[in-house]
Amino acid sequence: MRLFAAVLPPPAQLAELAREVDLLTRLPGADRLRWTSRPGWHFTLAFMGEVDDDLLPELTARLGRAAHRTAPFPLRLHGGGRFGRAVLWTGAAGGLDEMRLLAERADAAARRAGVPMDEHRRYQAHLTVARSRADDLDLRPFVARLDAFEGTRWQVSELALVRSNLPGGGVPGEQPRYETIATWPLGGTAEAAG
Repeated sequence: MRLFAAVLPPPAQLAELAREVDLLTRLPGADRLRWTSRPGWHFTLAFMGEVDDDLLPELTARLGRAAHRTAPFPLRLHGGGRFGRAVLWTGAAGGLDEMRLLAERADAAARRAGVPMDEHRRYQAHLTVARSRADDLDLRPFVARLDAFEGTRWQVSELALVRSNLPGGGVPGEQPRYETIATWPLGGTAEAAG
């Protein structure tokens, strides 16, 4: 199954972002962007790709230990940016050092569980809101609009293991569906997701 470790913002903070994205969709060129599915908004900490079912028990045990060793931290959705001309995102402010540490621990947990991980890069907190369909679309006006975005602070209190179900119907614009497999309280013990 295709998995990643994530921080999932609470519904109230996602609603704030949704209001901001609604304003972004009114900007010129917005129809040339593929807006990400709101139920799937998240901060990826460690993308694992396809994980063999046999590795799941060790992976979940190690992620649980990583969560247990990490204290809860404050975070808020904040500002925005782009990766080239392809990806538009909102960022985070607050406990970024703690979030990077949690990302590093999730990455290490996956590696130690035997999951072949991509090359390790310094973590940059971002939540993707849109992807460009065209190479000639300038994302700078969208980033400028996001620059002023300031979400309400919340306390990150859990680590989530999420399954990504890729679209298979061949429907244009169809998006992945995300399913939370398990969560662990930061500084606590494992809870299975329903």
